[in-house]
Order: sequence, then C-alpha cells, then structure tokens
Amino acid sequence: MPSSARPKAPAKKSPAKKAATPARGATKTTKAAAKKAPAKKAPAKKAPVKKASTKAAPAAKAPAKKAPAKAATSRAAATKAAEAKAKALATAKAKKEKEAQARAAAKAKAAEAKAKALAAAKAKKEKEAQAKAAAKERELQRKAREKAAAEAKKQREIEAKRRALEAEKARKQREIERRHHEELKRQERREAEERKRQEALERKMHSKPYADDAAFLAEVRDALIEARAVTAGQIAVSETEADEMLVDRERLEYDDEDGSSVASDIQRDQLKEFAAALRTKIDEIDVALARVDDGSYGRCDECYEPISKARLLAQLPVFTCVSCRAAV
Repeated sequence: MPSSARPKAPAKKSPAKKAATPARGATKTTKAAAKKAPAKKAPAKKAPVKKASTKAAPAAKAPAKKAPAKAATSRAAATKAAEAKAKALATAKAKKEKEAQARAAAKAKAAEAKAKALAAAKAKKEKEAQAKAAAKERELQRKAREKAAAEAKKQREIEAKRRALEAEKARKQREIERRHHEELKRQERREAEERKRQEALERKMHSKPYADDAAFLAEVRDALIEARAVTAGQIAVSETEADEMLVDRERLEYDDEDGSSVASDIQRDQLKEFAAALRTKIDEIDVALARVDDGSYGRCDECYEPISKARLLAQLPVFTCVSCRAAV
C-alpha cells in the first residue's frame, strides 16, 4: 500500500508540472499575441496562470527525475494543450478584436454617417443661407433697379416737364415777340394812317373849296356886306331904344309897386343882349369876308369839308356843315 501510494503522488504532481510548463509557453504566446494587438489589453490580465505555475514548479521537479518520458509526454501534451488554448485564446482574441474592429468600424461608420449627415445638414443650411442671401441680394438688386428705374422715370418726367416749360416759355416768348411785332406794325399803320389823316386834315384845313368859283365868292361877299350893313342898323336901333328906355325911366318916375320899372329893366337888358349878339354876328361877318378874300370861305370848321352853296347863301355867315351842326 505504501508503494501504491507513492506513485499516486507523482501522478497528481506531474499534471501540475505539465501545467506549469505550458503556462510558461502560454505566457509567451499571450505576450506575442499582445504584441500583435496592443489595442486589446484584456487578455493580458490572464497572466495569473504564470503565478500558479511558478509556485507549483518546485514541487514538480522531484518526480520529473523519476519519469522523464512521461514528463516529456506530459510537457508535449501540455504544450499542445497550451498551444491549442493559446490558439483558442488567439482565435477568441482575434474574434474579439474583429468584433471590436467591427464595432469600431460601425462606430466610425456611424460617426462618419453622422458627420456626413451633420455636414449635409450644415451644407444644406449653408446652401439655404446662401440661397436666402442670394434671394435677399436679388431682392435688394430688384428694389435697387426699381428705385433706379423710378428715379430715372422721375428724372425723365422732371426733364420732360422742364423741356415742356422751356418750350412753353419759348412759345410764349415767340408769341409775345409776334404780338409785339404785330403791335409795332399796327402802331406803324396807325401812325401812317394818323399821318395821312393829319396830312389830309392839313390839306382840308387849308383847303379852298370855292377858290376857283370867283363869281360865287363875289356873290357871297355882296351878301355878307349887305348882311353886315343890316346888322349894324339893327344894333343902332337896339341901342337907341335901350337908351330911350333909360331916359324915359329917369324922366318918368315909375311906381315900383306895380312892377313897371322891373319890366322896363328886363326889356332894356334884352335889347342890350340883342345888340351884343348882333355885334358878335358882325365880327363873324368880318371873319367870313376875310375868308372870302383868301378863298377859304365855305370850308367847315369841324370836318373841313365843303359847305353847300345853298347853306352859304341862306345863312350868313356860316362856318359848319349841316352834319357837324347837327352833332353839336
């Protein structure tokens, strides 16, 4: 029994030895894998296997001397198991790394998609902002064009109004000049007509309508002389009667109560006025005789037209025609 108990102990210890040996190999594989994928630090935490092998190593050394073949086989199996485990760990790690890479790629892709979405949204906003700015600029330009067009239209209207005012002013000036010219012409015509009228009037004023009819003028002269003599006799009679009435009044003392003196004075004044009128007639006869002598008698003093012979012989003296006499 003691002999059977002794071999069992190494059998239990040999797997520990074998486990210790592959643990070191696994540590190397793990380190190699860690070097290949430094981004993944999680597998490095499985290093405690090294500690277990380190502690079990001294206990496994003694039986190794007794069964070298078994130890070698155990080491080979342990190595193979360690390699398989390392391969499994590497596969798991690679799978995890692949998954991590896939997650990172998905995350990167999501981030890229998000960035693209953000960039697209930003570009859209920028495009919309640019479109709004362009629309605003176009609106400003349109308003500026409309304002410029309105200003130009207003300026054209002002210019047209100014030209119309200038044209109207020029037209009025031409009209004024035309009227002034016409007025000057009318004035010249009136002056010419006035000169003609004055010349005609001068000619009429100095005309001698019956200068060529000496027999008629001699007849008129005789009639005027006779009328002057008759008028002078009438003046003498009137003055004589007035003087006699004055003498009679002084000789006879009239009674003022019955009004006889007043009537006598009125009658005497009438005789004096009649005598004065007759003296005026004599003066007119003298003027008529003077005109008969120079040949101008028979011309109207108002219109300077000839007076008819019948009127000249019927009324002595006469200086106006029938028309002018009627107009007085």
